[in-house]
Amino acid sequence: MTEREPRNAFESFFRAIGRSIDGPTTWVKEKVVEPNQQHYPWYHQKFRRVATIDQCYTDDVVCIYEAEAQYRRDRHVDSEILAILKDRYEDCCLYEKPDQKKMCAPLLQAYNNATTNWFIKYGDMGALHDAKTAFMKQKHRMIWERRHGPVGTGMKKDTATE
Repeated sequence: MTEREPRNAFESFFRAIGRSIDGPTTWVKEKVVEPNQQHYPWYHQKFRRVATIDQCYTDDVVCIYEAEAQYRRDRHVDSEILAILKDRYEDCCLYEKPDQKKMCAPLLQAYNNATTNWFIKYGDMGALHDAKTAFMKQKHRMIWERRHGPVGTGMKKDTATE
């Protein structure tokens, strides 16, 4: 789009000042910054996966910090996925009002599965939990399932005492 001619000397003076301030910054942005930027094919930045908390040595502070940051990112992403699934289900219910139970059943099933998986991973740990707490929860769950079967099925009967 072409600029129109300035109407008077006052307007041309302020355009010249604006160009003198904006010109160098625009040149740096177009010639230096944009050619050196990495262009991601996604709308968000992709972080490389780092070692989990169980792969870190106990005295490796940097590895533990990176594992905590990865855990927080994963928890945030999982929570956002839950929110999106919930919004999709609610939108479907509003759109398919009289037949919502039949038409929105797959969305409800996906939301319930995601909620169950989120609760298995992050639930019942309190407000201030970290990657180590989540790892311990996972370890205790695996021990329980080895001894008693899947969680929610009840405890196995001890056949030796019967």
